[in-house]
Amino acid sequence: MTIVFEKRLTRSRRAMFLVPVFSFILALIFGAIILLVFEVNPLEAYRVMVQGSLGTGYALSETLVKAIPLMLTGLGVAIAFRMLFWNIGAEGQLAMGGIAAAYVALFWADRLPGPMVLPAMFIAGVLAGAVWGLIPAFLRAVLGVNEILTTLMMNYIAILLVEYLYLGPWRDPQGYGFPGTAQFPQVAWLPRLTGRVHIGLFFAVLAAVLVWFVLNRTRWGYEIQVIGENPRAARYSGINIGFNILLVMLLSGGLSGLAGMAEVAGISRRLYQGLTVGYGYTAIIVAWLANLNPWGILFVAFLMGALLVGGDQLQIAMGLPAAVALVLQGAILFFVLGGSIFVNYRIRIVKGNQMAEES
Repeated sequence: MTIVFEKRLTRSRRAMFLVPVFSFILALIFGAIILLVFEVNPLEAYRVMVQGSLGTGYALSETLVKAIPLMLTGLGVAIAFRMLFWNIGAEGQLAMGGIAAAYVALFWADRLPGPMVLPAMFIAGVLAGAVWGLIPAFLRAVLGVNEILTTLMMNYIAILLVEYLYLGPWRDPQGYGFPGTAQFPQVAWLPRLTGRVHIGLFFAVLAAVLVWFVLNRTRWGYEIQVIGENPRAARYSGINIGFNILLVMLLSGGLSGLAGMAEVAGISRRLYQGLTVGYGYTAIIVAWLANLNPWGILFVAFLMGALLVGGDQLQIAMGLPAAVALVLQGAILFFVLGGSIFVNYRIRIVKGNQMAEES
C-alpha cells in the first residue's frame, strides 16, 4: 500500500476556500497545545494577538508598518517565481536599496534642492536593488549558475555591508554607544499618513498595479508566463529566456530595493541594524501563500504583518519567551503552507498489485 500525490487537473474553488480555513484552525489547535504546555490560556493569548495587531488604531498602523516591506519584497519575488527564477535574495536587495538611499540622504541632501532629495533616494534605492538582483541573473543567464546559491550568498554580503557601514565609516559619532548612522535631514523623510505608516503604502499598491499589468496585459508578461510553464516550448517559440531573466530580476530587485529605501526613509530615518530583520525571507512565504497573485500578496502581507505584531504583543503582555511567539507564528505558517498542497494535489492510496499493473 502506497500513498500517491496526484496533481489535480483543475482546482476547485471550494477546496481553495476550505483548505486554508481548516489549515488555520489546525494551526490554532496546535498553538493552543503549545500554550497549554507553558500554562498559558490559549484563548487569552489569541485575544492578545488580535487586539495587539488589529484592535486599536495604533496597533493597526504598526501592522501596516510591518506589511509595507513585505508587500514590496513579496511582489518582487513573485514576478521572478512566475518564470521559475528562484530569487531568494530579496533580503540582500532590500539591504542594498537601504544603503543607496542612506548614502543620498547622508552625503547629498545638503547638495541637492530639497524637493529633489526623496526622488533621488527613490531612484538610488530602486537602482541598487535592481543591480544587486542583476548579478545572479547574469550568472544564471550567461553561465548557468544556480540562482538559489548566488542570491542566498549575496544576501550575506549585503547584510554584512550594512553592518560594516553603520558600525564603521557611517557611524554617528554622537550616537552614545548606539550603533547606527546619524539621523537623516528632514528633507529625506518619507511623509507619514498616520502613526508610523508612511507613503510607502502607496508605493506598494502602485507596485501591485504595475506587476499585475505587466503579467496580464503585456507581451513581456506573456513571455514570462510561457517561460514559467514550459521553458523548452518558450525556447522553441523564439523567446529569449536569458534576456527575460535579466529584465525580470531588474524589476524584482528594484522592488525589493524600494522596500529598503522606504524602511530607512520612512521608519528608522537612519541606517541601522533593524533594516535586515528577515523581511526578504518572509516575503517568499507571502508570495507562495498568495499563489503569486499581486492582489493576494497585498492581503497576505497585511495578515503576516498582523501575525508579526501579534507575536510581539504576546511577549510584552504575557511575558512569554520570544521563542514561544516564534513557534506560534511558525506553526500557523506551516499548517497553512502545508494545506496548500491539498489544493493542487489529491491523495490516493494505491495497493501494491495496482501499482504493478499501472507500471
